Amino acid sequence: MTSRRPNDEVVIAPKNTRKAAGDSMAHDSARGHVRGSAVYVDDIPEPKAMLHLAPGYARDHAAGTVTHMDLSAVRAAPGVVAVLTASDIPFVNDCSPALGDDAILSDGDITFHGQVLFVVAAETRKQALNAATLAQIEVDAAAPTISARAGFEQGSLLMPDYTFKRKSDSTGTANAAHQQQGSLTMGGQEHFYLEGQVSMAVPFGDDEMQLYVSSQHPAEIQHIIAQMLGWTNARVMVDCRRMGGAFGGKESQAAQWAALAALVAYKTGRPAKMRLDRDDDMRLTGKRHDFECDWSVSHNDAGVISNVEVDLISRCGASADLSMGINDRAMFHADNAYFYPDVRITTHKVWTNTVSNTAFRGFGGPQGMLFAERMMNDIAFRVGRDPLDVRYDNLYRDGADITPYGMPVTDFTLPDIMQQLEASADYRARVAEIEAFNAKSAFTKKGIALTPVKFGVSFTLKHLNQGAALIHVYADGSVHLSHGGTEMGQGLYTKISQIVASVFGVDARAVRASATRTDKVPNASPTAASSGTDLNGKAAENAALTIRARMARLAASMFNCDNETIIFDGGMVKSGDSEIAFTELAGQAVLNRISLSSTGFYATPKLVWEREKAWGRPFLYFACGAACSEVEIDILTGEMRVTRVDILHDVGNSVNPAIDIGQIEGGFVQGMGWLTTEELVFSDDGKLMTHAPSTYKIPTAYDVPEDFNVALYSSKGNLEDTVHRSRAVGEPPLMLANSVYCAVHHALASLCPGQSPDLSAPTTPEAILDAITKIQAAK
Repeated sequence: MTSRRPNDEVVIAPKNTRKAAGDSMAHDSARGHVRGSAVYVDDIPEPKAMLHLAPGYARDHAAGTVTHMDLSAVRAAPGVVAVLTASDIPFVNDCSPALGDDAILSDGDITFHGQVLFVVAAETRKQALNAATLAQIEVDAAAPTISARAGFEQGSLLMPDYTFKRKSDSTGTANAAHQQQGSLTMGGQEHFYLEGQVSMAVPFGDDEMQLYVSSQHPAEIQHIIAQMLGWTNARVMVDCRRMGGAFGGKESQAAQWAALAALVAYKTGRPAKMRLDRDDDMRLTGKRHDFECDWSVSHNDAGVISNVEVDLISRCGASADLSMGINDRAMFHADNAYFYPDVRITTHKVWTNTVSNTAFRGFGGPQGMLFAERMMNDIAFRVGRDPLDVRYDNLYRDGADITPYGMPVTDFTLPDIMQQLEASADYRARVAEIEAFNAKSAFTKKGIALTPVKFGVSFTLKHLNQGAALIHVYADGSVHLSHGGTEMGQGLYTKISQIVASVFGVDARAVRASATRTDKVPNASPTAASSGTDLNGKAAENAALTIRARMARLAASMFNCDNETIIFDGGMVKSGDSEIAFTELAGQAVLNRISLSSTGFYATPKLVWEREKAWGRPFLYFACGAACSEVEIDILTGEMRVTRVDILHDVGNSVNPAIDIGQIEGGFVQGMGWLTTEELVFSDDGKLMTHAPSTYKIPTAYDVPEDFNVALYSSKGNLEDTVHRSRAVGEPPLMLANSVYCAVHHALASLCPGQSPDLSAPTTPEAILDAITKIQAAK
């Protein structure tokens, strides 16, 4: 595996000649991660009298109504202190992020297998888990609806359909030489974070509660617990120092477990901890949305598109959760990097008797993009051209074309990225070699694909595009940093520390980032939408600039010079021949009664989105990258391996190249897992069968190709005024793995020239063999 940093020097604020931002630095918790000393929620020393919790649910039903629930054996079990049901919730029984349709504890309706009916509090976790199995529950069962397709055909919709549409007189189906239809089934994905769902609640007297959570959205948890107890938000403090992974699975779905811990703490007056085991975590929490896609496309002899119509059918599950935004983002990315002159994109949000699906890295974008890339392959195979050339011919033109939702495409670096990657990956020569290999090999086939990613960066819910921070500089020159973003392993704390260090001209190790807490930074947005650094980094920079301006004025008065000549660099504050150590200037500021504390705030500019009109600018900019993947499949067994991957990704002026490369590598492998090995299987009666690593296969080191080359595009920086002119890197790399799916599709296409294989995702051996069987049956 090789990784390379950009060739260009990173541009930062001109007053600083030392660049803490732009350097490759280790993650601030790297030593703790390696040593096992980094503290997560379950590592926090437990207060005296801690209670341990377990959820209780009907073990055999996914749909129906509880007719009788006998909890006497549960209450009588050893160590049990309390057993609580919906009737014990004092005020609002809801943990949903928006629509009020997610009960913390169900009052008798069962809409999916694992819906929580009661919670057990016991002296030990084992006692709680054992007791939860003793409930006697009788259910008037109903037939569950499981798949998106079945729900769609039954008319089981969670929300109204939603459409983007554009039509002109000069383009479209009527003027096209070719028309074709296609469909694609793509599965969901389990988050499989290393640290499961966990929350600890500690009551303070009768009127305050402190929670330690593993959540991407502490402010939402604060609000949900306050409304559950009938309190004001100010009485609930939520703390999150770090998560052991999240990937979207702890954006909205951490709230239920925190609420149950808080409820028990409120009712008993004792600290309470809820930690799900892996099986319950997988059964009881949402996944990436499964999608069914049906489309028709019109194009000319070269494969240039004139019209696209697509229906995106998603399995949302038993409640709304974040499904509206996820389906909208799938629509925003159903074009990926391609211009559709005439277009209709419609989402159908299907209600099913499965756990409510939720946010997952990419938030609908991967599903929309995979449709676009599969369609490009279909067109290429139909017209007999290299799929890369068809992709080139359909790319957006920078500054000339408009998306289906009305946003001009600007600062579009993809054509150059793709051309550079085509050359560095030696794409054309390898295509020729693969074609020669496939012509001679009877049972092993190879495939290759180079696919782009254009990912919109901003929350599409406008008010979430805000960040806040609080910075203190102490008399010894050390810096304390708080902000609204949460750390889930992505290096956010490290990056923002580097940004603040750059403002003050000090080493990033002088900046200490504290846990994210609702009593320090209020009303924070979730750390999601690839915007953690954009929002919180810019807010922290603004706070630091405020303090620096005060310190600069003091230094100017000491040096008898103009403020504008003051430079903060290398731990010193300078003007001409005069200088003073930053640490000493901080002490002088205290003696001169100058405030060294400031809040900072940032609201993303230029965003306009009118959902009712399906028109506007929902994103500040697009993040771009491309990947070239090569695969090899055994057509007798369906086994597949990825043999080589080349990636070129534009992160603008990188705040931390090492962390950005790590995000690209990790995102790609996670996306590869979604598209190759990670298969969610539900039984006909609605039970998740793949609820443990024994039955659900995430990628391992064996699955990562040894020939794995990642490079950062030599960027001129983001044209938008983002922090240090960087671009987001959290979610976009996951969609680079579309190249793996398209490479498998290309390999199978060698078995049916001129036709497109019917290949579902993930491309498990069974899916590959099924596609081969269909090819053989059509001959």
